[in-house]
Amino acid sequence: MKKVLIDGEFLCRPLNGIERYAVEITIRLDKISSKHEIALIIPSNPLSVPAYKNIDIIQLKTKIKSHLFWQMVTVQGFLLMHKNYTVLEYGNTCLPFVPSIVFLHDIYCELFPEDFSSFRDKLVRLYNMYQYRLITRKAKRIVTVSEYSRNEIANTFHIPPGRIRVIYSSWMHFRTVEPDYSVFSTFHTLEKPFYFSLGTISKRKNIRWIVEYAAKHPEDIFAISGSRLPTTQAEELTGGARLKNIILLGYIDDGKVKALMERCKAFILPSYYEGFGLTPLEALSCGAPVIVARAASLPEIYGGAARYIDPYSTDVDLDALLQEPVEPPTAILEKYSYDRSAEDVYRLIVDYCK
Repeated sequence: MKKVLIDGEFLCRPLNGIERYAVEITIRLDKISSKHEIALIIPSNPLSVPAYKNIDIIQLKTKIKSHLFWQMVTVQGFLLMHKNYTVLEYGNTCLPFVPSIVFLHDIYCELFPEDFSSFRDKLVRLYNMYQYRLITRKAKRIVTVSEYSRNEIANTFHIPPGRIRVIYSSWMHFRTVEPDYSVFSTFHTLEKPFYFSLGTISKRKNIRWIVEYAAKHPEDIFAISGSRLPTTQAEELTGGARLKNIILLGYIDDGKVKALMERCKAFILPSYYEGFGLTPLEALSCGAPVIVARAASLPEIYGGAARYIDPYSTDVDLDALLQEPVEPPTAILEKYSYDRSAEDVYRLIVDYCK
């Protein structure tokens, strides 16, 4: 029986959506797998080294300076010398010369070429498009995080939907986060009612919608938090920063995020493209009403528990929208479980490796 080697490159990056998913699923794989059944390969300089009970950690002396070099040369070279392993890649990457189980969360670069305007953006897009094709042609098992993403991948790359397994993400990491209300001492404006938005500051998150709405409704306050990506940045925040009713929080930790979600008037995610869309789930778990775009995977994930906006039009009254009834979030929150998702991943591993 082959063993699975998890690429631990996700431990070298801050915890955004894909990294959070990888961390939480791997923790649970450690609990349900047998000793030495799974290994994790990491460089010499991860942000942290997890303490697993059953998963073996293979820490190389190599430092990770380039993610591309790490995956395509270091990890692939290791696997070519240790042929008893199959690699599991969480982050939209397929190694061309070794068997692999690959998570392809979405195909944003393929579907929205207009978002990639700078020279660097275009290079990033080309590389990701190469990876999409490599994954759909070479990966032994493909996993994605919504039925929407499965259908988009299958239709775009002309592969049977049955080749793609849907394994959802979850909000349950948020249960152990302690709210940090000191954020309200730092940002006194947020003592008044406010809308909150969280996510990487990239074009597809559609911060433009919030900026345009805020300009029309100066009486409403919007707090925006998130880290900037090196590509597809949302330029409209430069103008938005001059609006007095938009508060740019920058990157804040989970404790402050939870405090804001607990006290916000509503959490808003106007993204026009999401493979899953995790942050509104976190907000629902804190008791916040959520407003999301009627786009991509979001109606599938949130069903009747969310209120919906058109991501391309700000002709809506958010106060009136919040008066509309929605379903209780209980069923939605119960549906998305890291434990169940990890069990699905483990069954996939066992089925492939036996």
